[in-house]
Amino acid sequence: MFTGIIEDVGKVEYIRKIPGSWSIDIKTSLGDIKEGDSISVNGVCLTVKNIKDNILSFDVSTETLKVSNLKFLNKGDFVNLERALKVGDRLGGHLVQGHVDCTGVIRTFYKDGDHWKLKVWIPPNLKKFVVYKGSIAIDGISLTVNNIKGSIVEINIVPYTYENTALRYKKVNDIVNIEFDLIGKYVLSYVK
Repeated sequence: MFTGIIEDVGKVEYIRKIPGSWSIDIKTSLGDIKEGDSISVNGVCLTVKNIKDNILSFDVSTETLKVSNLKFLNKGDFVNLERALKVGDRLGGHLVQGHVDCTGVIRTFYKDGDHWKLKVWIPPNLKKFVVYKGSIAIDGISLTVNNIKGSIVEINIVPYTYENTALRYKKVNDIVNIEFDLIGKYVLSYVK
């Protein structure tokens, strides 16, 4: 379980693509990590396979590649990292599982005064999971939905979030991971 509060922007150092799975190495400044720990990488919960010189190694399954934007990563790309929530930690964002529901496409991303406006297209059949003023995780970042227009989710990005996440490297037409609010998904499932 995660909070969506990004702790570090890591850099992809190496990707090994083999049939059935990939292996990805990411450099980080985070400490207090051991083999077997869960780390959110762009909102995807991955298990640390190995650690050497601040480089975390992960195996990525074909299922994870199929449903996330990790399949588009290249050496040198930047990714959002967050360590798993510990019991007793503050919950600064919202509950994020690291289980990506779908990918979306950045349609608009521009500076508006001191803030940034982000508009992301999501699959029309999944917009039922988006709640006005509710939470959404985009590439693992806990964000608030400002508006919903058809299949476009509009979000305001504050300067701190822009400067301290991999969002600052994103542009129009980039593909992002989406995880809808956990509580909203359970409520919708219950009322069906």
